[in-house]
Amino acid sequence: MTDQPLHGFRLVRHPLADLKVSALRNKDTPPPEFRSRLQELSQLVAYEALRDFETEPVTVHTPLGPAPGARAARPLVLVPVLRAGLAMSDGILRMFPSAAVGHIGMFRNEQTLQPVSYYFRLPPDAAQAHVLLLDPMLATGNSLAAAADRLKKEGIGKLTCACIIASRQGVERLRAAHPDMTIYGAALDDALDQRGYITPGLGDAGDRIFGT
Repeated sequence: MTDQPLHGFRLVRHPLADLKVSALRNKDTPPPEFRSRLQELSQLVAYEALRDFETEPVTVHTPLGPAPGARAARPLVLVPVLRAGLAMSDGILRMFPSAAVGHIGMFRNEQTLQPVSYYFRLPPDAAQAHVLLLDPMLATGNSLAAAADRLKKEGIGKLTCACIIASRQGVERLRAAHPDMTIYGAALDDALDQRGYITPGLGDAGDRIFGT
């Protein structure tokens, strides 16, 4: 674990985030609590990741008179990488229920550590939206780099990445492929093991979310 900054990576620092990261790392945290803490932490990360979300001024009418307000200037689209990213989108939808959701299905070849794509679907207005790409674990960076490649091929212009735990190697790989995309996460770990898992990390996020 490190606090040394990486260009293009924004570490979300908050006592509540630290408590939830600790619960996720704990091998004894059961799946129901793991899911809940991950969803809550996803909201904290998204809160920071959407600081540049575009709004426009409007007038709203309270029971006592008009007041200045804001509305979204463009749609928000959440794109979780299946399967672990689903828990992140579930949490963020509680905070931003009007967001649409696309899906990218990828799994990692355990021999080559390269991503294999099996599913892709976006809502119709995605090209005009602010797209938040979601995956709890930014490990090698290969899957998220491939996901961002595909999103850009579909015309996505405003793209931000949100994760829970990232490795330095993964951040460097993803930023090398997409230097225009900012990455947000709640923890930054120094190493990957021989299987490409983040260490100390939290294990396999998908297995722990779904109890498999």
